[in-house]
Amino acid sequence: MKKFFSLICACSMVVGAWAGDVMKIGIIGLDTSHSTAFTELLNGDDMSDPYVRDFEVVAAYPYGSKTIESSYNRIPGYIEEVKKHGVKITESIAELLDMVDCVLLETNDGRLHLEQAEEVFRSGKICYIDKPLGATLGEAIAIYNVAKEYGAPIFSSSALRFSPVNVELREGKHGPILGADCYSPHKVESTHPDFGFYGIHGVETLYTLMGPGCVEVNRMSSPDQADVVVGKWADGRVGTFRGIVSGPAIYGGTAFTPDGAVQAGGYAGYKVLLNQILDYFKTGVAPVSPEETIEIFAFMRASNLSRERGGAIVTIEEAMSQGNDEAGTLLAKRAGK
Repeated sequence: MKKFFSLICACSMVVGAWAGDVMKIGIIGLDTSHSTAFTELLNGDDMSDPYVRDFEVVAAYPYGSKTIESSYNRIPGYIEEVKKHGVKITESIAELLDMVDCVLLETNDGRLHLEQAEEVFRSGKICYIDKPLGATLGEAIAIYNVAKEYGAPIFSSSALRFSPVNVELREGKHGPILGADCYSPHKVESTHPDFGFYGIHGVETLYTLMGPGCVEVNRMSSPDQADVVVGKWADGRVGTFRGIVSGPAIYGGTAFTPDGAVQAGGYAGYKVLLNQILDYFKTGVAPVSPEETIEIFAFMRASNLSRERGGAIVTIEEAMSQGNDEAGTLLAKRAGK
């Protein structure tokens, strides 16, 4: 249906009509709801949506976490779900890469991302890596290093970054941000450091509003209720992240401007993120810098060190030093040293 529609558009004089071939997307990892949500959005029949006309999910490699029960239990059902949308299930990532132009690396287990991403980078196909970029700060740094080695663009983000109000706040449409308090659910996953598996949504919201430049953090932890992390930025601004353990699973925050407080955006659906990903697939330009994404991981690492030290202040510099050491070990192991 889409190829037929694209052919019609190619022969028409309608301004803005898509005149190229449909870009073929492959998904790695059918252990997250993002995989089925993106497939449903792209493989629908709403040809008034240029993204639906321009892109199609054609193949999926389902694995995927093999150790996180809440993830691997989803795989059989999600395989059947994407097959309903015409997606071919492949036996390997290599088979998938032969069929596609670009890749959504959706594996829910960040520990697998370095190995899986390198296979994509080696193929020359452009790749989006869903959160978390890696399970740890060191893995995130290593992934960026490997991407640089292959000359591969890279992009990873929470959907919360692209909630419309958050985009407006980041662009300064409500005035300069003097500080921000943000929150999201904090679900502990033993295979990942705190916040890396889920709390990253609220941390990314904080960084969307504040931008990079945090220099030190400290953390107050009440394991059955909530965790609150306070960050001080180099220019003196202060921002907080509240990881909600007990209570409603809500997302959002407050940005403080010279004219007053502005409520930050919460979850606005997957489409806002997907549109950014598809623009990135077309242009090769990531909407979030490597430095900012890595600092998000450093912020989370510093918060965990603070918790271990009873709430002591920990510098981002110390967290980054530890992350670089870990990345060096991972890269040396990869090189067989």
